[in-house]
Amino acid sequence: MEMVDERAEEAKPEVVLVARKGGFGLPTACPVCLPVYCHLRFANVDFKLEFDRANPDSDHIPYVEYGDYVTFNNEKGGVIECLNEDNVVKLDSELSKDCFPDWASTKVMISTWLAEAVQYELWVSCDNTIADDVYFSDLPWPIGKILHWKQTQAVKQLHGITKLNAAEKEEEIYRKANIAYEALSMKLGSQVFFFEGRPTSVDSLFLGHAVFVLHVLPETSVLRSSLSKHANLLRFVQDFKIRFLEDGYSSATGPAFSSDASSSSVPRRKRSKQNAKPKPKEKRERTEEEKAFRRRAKYFIAAQVVSIIIYLSILGGMGDSGLEDGDEDGLTYEE
Repeated sequence: MEMVDERAEEAKPEVVLVARKGGFGLPTACPVCLPVYCHLRFANVDFKLEFDRANPDSDHIPYVEYGDYVTFNNEKGGVIECLNEDNVVKLDSELSKDCFPDWASTKVMISTWLAEAVQYELWVSCDNTIADDVYFSDLPWPIGKILHWKQTQAVKQLHGITKLNAAEKEEEIYRKANIAYEALSMKLGSQVFFFEGRPTSVDSLFLGHAVFVLHVLPETSVLRSSLSKHANLLRFVQDFKIRFLEDGYSSATGPAFSSDASSSSVPRRKRSKQNAKPKPKEKRERTEEEKAFRRRAKYFIAAQVVSIIIYLSILGGMGDSGLEDGDEDGLTYEE
């Protein structure tokens, strides 16, 4: 029987969470990946954590693999929702009907008001360094700058932010976030979990959000200041951060966090060839074809560098002209 059980255990597929890389003392520094990580920890799922460095701006990250089963972040409301609907991880399956309306409204509040506030601080109000560290630090500088600008414009468009209404939109975003923190603090009270004395996806969503706000956003963050006013929410974060995040992140042999060398949070760099002493070789005169090929390669690289510089200059000019046009429109309306 023991032999059969061991074989069955070996045949069981491994759960793999693919997320953005770690940083700031966290297993993953991505605000979208952290709730999924916490969800698997709350469900006591043994899983392996891997990092996807090739698609830093893709909306399919994070995703979970379990044998032939894969669920992506851009499917059916996100990974947590898919895991619940597909009966893979069922933290919410035993909720009573009486608490369901309150649970659903709380979950929506975290997924909208608080998630939007994090988006705003990360891409609009904070400096570029934090978002670049989380998403683009492994990319060449010009590509990272272009992707950052693209994401900033997408967030502004999503929230309808222009130069004319920027202050009003910011006030609205922070007002909703303050209401959400106040409601969550009242709901949690002195309890360990938000609903029925056990973890649900609400706990996963809030813990992932709060850990990001407190440990990744800067000290000048308005969200960080607002969250810090609620002692019971800070207690909730501290208790589960120690149990779920610090222990799992500090030990690669732990049951819920493992990482191979290829997925380390520190990028591996190859030794520079310039520092190595070249071995003497017999010199051979290049053919005319080789000389022509090298000339074309140099022209191609130079053209690429120039085109990137021109593109960034044009983007900056477009942004300035757009703001100036907005000002002129505003003056016209006032008249």
